[in-house]
Amino acid sequence: MTQLTNLSIPDALAALKKADISSTELTTACLQQVEKLEPAVHAFITLTPEKALAQAEQADRLYADWRKDNQQPLPALLGIPVGIKDLLSYRDVPCTCGSKILGGYIPPYNATTVQRLLDAGVVILGKTNTDEFAMGSSTESSAYGETHNPWDLERVPGGSSGGSAAAVTAQLVLGAVGTDTGGSVRQPASFCGLSGIKPTYGRVSRYGLAAYGSSLDTVGALAHSVEEVSLMFRQMAGHDPLDATSMDLPLPDLQLTCDGHLKGLRIGVPKEYFIEGMQPDVEKVVRTAVDKMQELGAVVMPVSLPHTGYALPVYYLIAPAEASANLARYDGIRFGPQAEAEALWDQFEQTRGRLFGPEVKRRIMLGTYALSAGYYDAYYGQAQKVRTLIKADFDRAFEQVDVILTPVAPSTALRFGEHTDDPLAMYLEDVFTLPANLAGVPALALPAGFDHNGLPVGMQLMGPHFREDLLFRIGHSYQLNTSWHKQRPALLQQD
Repeated sequence: MTQLTNLSIPDALAALKKADISSTELTTACLQQVEKLEPAVHAFITLTPEKALAQAEQADRLYADWRKDNQQPLPALLGIPVGIKDLLSYRDVPCTCGSKILGGYIPPYNATTVQRLLDAGVVILGKTNTDEFAMGSSTESSAYGETHNPWDLERVPGGSSGGSAAAVTAQLVLGAVGTDTGGSVRQPASFCGLSGIKPTYGRVSRYGLAAYGSSLDTVGALAHSVEEVSLMFRQMAGHDPLDATSMDLPLPDLQLTCDGHLKGLRIGVPKEYFIEGMQPDVEKVVRTAVDKMQELGAVVMPVSLPHTGYALPVYYLIAPAEASANLARYDGIRFGPQAEAEALWDQFEQTRGRLFGPEVKRRIMLGTYALSAGYYDAYYGQAQKVRTLIKADFDRAFEQVDVILTPVAPSTALRFGEHTDDPLAMYLEDVFTLPANLAGVPALALPAGFDHNGLPVGMQLMGPHFREDLLFRIGHSYQLNTSWHKQRPALLQQD
């Protein structure tokens, strides 16, 4: 039965339509895979098997009705099991954000992304693990335990969407939703050998997403192939009046071509993304991917993004500043448990002091300092000015090229604890992904090979605002001519 979990989303949809399988069988196979591998991987915080099986049974009824009279179109992802990062509201299911401070909180509504996927017919197996409030690059800061990388259980899956990435890699689900504030979809995709999209800011609604950095947060998707990611994205994207930052723009044609050629496409390779200290295997794999793009007909040319070196300090001023404001609402009064204290202010202090983890506290303090009187202009204000320069770098580059190709991360998956005592080293893991969030441009991660330890290496494609269609077309063409996205960890072959 578990071989069903190896199906791609398009193959599963085709089999469901032909009645070769049922959604109940597919969901049951995923739940059996969860029972088998979840103790070792720990991809989920909350599982919802009863709700999932009920959704699968409803999907089977809709398929049966459609076969009798196929006049009505079927929902696009009917019967496909997925996971949802535990940062998005799913009605009547706990939403922890990986934090003890939200213990017991059960949202009474669905996030827009969750609702749109439900409308598309998905089966939700549960809420996936995350670094606390998405603040991390390894899923080690979750208050509910760390998630393990299915390629090597001694290594991290990346973060903060590590639970979503591990769930797809271990074939517990066929696709998953993640969020990306500074690389939190793309870096786990790279570490776990998956494809993942960080959309243009404003393309996918943030309504129902627990805010971290409001001007940086995006909701994306992870799956094995670019084709599968594009199918999920198609259902998630679009204007939402409930999100004031949602852009009212039509979606471009997301139909993927099957010719596999990139003739005439201009790909820029920035020198600033190949830096001293990056893992040699990573550079070698990405350089080989660039050669493959040329072989497929693309024109590869050097470009410069001169302010890239400022992206890390700019991000770690802006994101914590926004987080310090966004997380002020978690005070033990409106959400979650509260500490016992005689005075109200003491109650706030003790609740936040005991229930926030160390990384969240660190970022709140950094952000509060950056916004404080006398430092606002010198830190936060200055960071916003440099952010504008970073965006201008991308605008100029896209006048010369169609897309920009870079590594996703300077290394492959880290061992647990490797950067635990060195926050700066952990922050540096996002050095290649942060600029896209600061500029608001879309970025796609996809597997490009393996290092000498057999660990996946990802490459990143960044495009102009709202040109996700271009990224999907290029990524799909690359995957038609390579098989990196078809590789699976040895963990799945074990009895």
